[in-house]
Amino acid sequence: MCRIKEGLTEFYVRSIALIIAFHLAGSISAIAQLSDSVKRQDSNRYRQEDAMDIITKVIKIKNKEVPDSENLRAGIVYKSIFPAIGYSLSNGVTFILASNFSFYTDNPKTTNLSVITLNPLYSLKQQTIIPLLSSIWLKDNKINLLGDYRFYQYPSLTYGLGGKRLLSQSDSVDYSYFKVSQEALYSITHNFYGGVGYNWDYHYNIKESADSRQYERYTNAVSSTSSSGLVARLKYDSRTNINNPKDAFYANIVYRNNQTFLGSSTNWQEVAVEFRKYISLTKHRNNVIAFWSWNEFTYGGKVPYFDLPSTGWDDYSNSGRGFIQGRFRGTDIIYLEGEYRFDILNNGLLGGVVFCNGESVPNYPSGNFTAIHVGKGIGLRIKMNKYSDTNLCIDYGFGDGGSRGFFFNVGEVF
Repeated sequence: MCRIKEGLTEFYVRSIALIIAFHLAGSISAIAQLSDSVKRQDSNRYRQEDAMDIITKVIKIKNKEVPDSENLRAGIVYKSIFPAIGYSLSNGVTFILASNFSFYTDNPKTTNLSVITLNPLYSLKQQTIIPLLSSIWLKDNKINLLGDYRFYQYPSLTYGLGGKRLLSQSDSVDYSYFKVSQEALYSITHNFYGGVGYNWDYHYNIKESADSRQYERYTNAVSSTSSSGLVARLKYDSRTNINNPKDAFYANIVYRNNQTFLGSSTNWQEVAVEFRKYISLTKHRNNVIAFWSWNEFTYGGKVPYFDLPSTGWDDYSNSGRGFIQGRFRGTDIIYLEGEYRFDILNNGLLGGVVFCNGESVPNYPSGNFTAIHVGKGIGLRIKMNKYSDTNLCIDYGFGDGGSRGFFFNVGEVF
């Protein structure tokens, strides 16, 4: 516990300083340029435009009427579907169908917006990724159902354990991955929830082809691993729309207990702690500073290699912009990110972000936190659906050691 406490203290002090310095340097000019726009009063959604508005204008078809923000109601699905060709560090050239389905199960005045995302992807690296994630809010926010179902066919790279491995020290691995996670959270008091669930992560057909063979050294070359366990969660969530939160706070503590009698390869436990804070600087809708802290600590047994905390393997695979997924891996991870979000066009169609993040994993096998890895970058936001406030996010990030690349998401990164 001493090493974790010392690592946390050092990490947060240095990372917060880096983020504040980055935002002060990178955002002053943007704030100055946008000052005239910021001074105007917040516009209603019906005055804004999204990608569908532009498409219907160009091809001159009549857009189906949708209720304005004052008359949103249950029974309407606000769809954001965007087929795209892109490039990312983890996947190379990709073909993706980015899909977001947002809806209310009951009165929008008392019930949060429910969201289902399905973003199937195929890459020229012969990767197939099918993730289905959901957050469903029932009447009056009394119950929140969280789902995470995934299938990966995933030839990729792994960089071993610890924070000192170089970008050039990678091993080629190929595996299939199947995930099932379902939780039910119940309202305890206003914005505060607690509940339980089940989580199963199964990696199979694992093959490694490289000289250093980091995976085989850690696991004795087993071809499959399973982590199966019960989950308990406490959550505070004042976000009304997870697609694009504003003026909200989110805190999340998860305990996971994997046991062999449930089908796990080994007995091991994990505690995950997460915080998110969103601060609107003015009445202008998209003039927001957001902070994200994500931390995982494992103990009680040997964790399967691909279930160890790692860059880009948070719930939504969004951490560590500037680095390839899996770049840093260890028994624990500490992560902090800050982002400034702003409009480029007054109608909300285009926006931008600047961001900076820092992460640290303990060295292996010593367990000491000695290195902080910093990523930073800029991004473009394209409004896909003005009613669900869903953006297509296109970011370019830079990480230390020469790492850089594009990163895509539907809905804000955090």
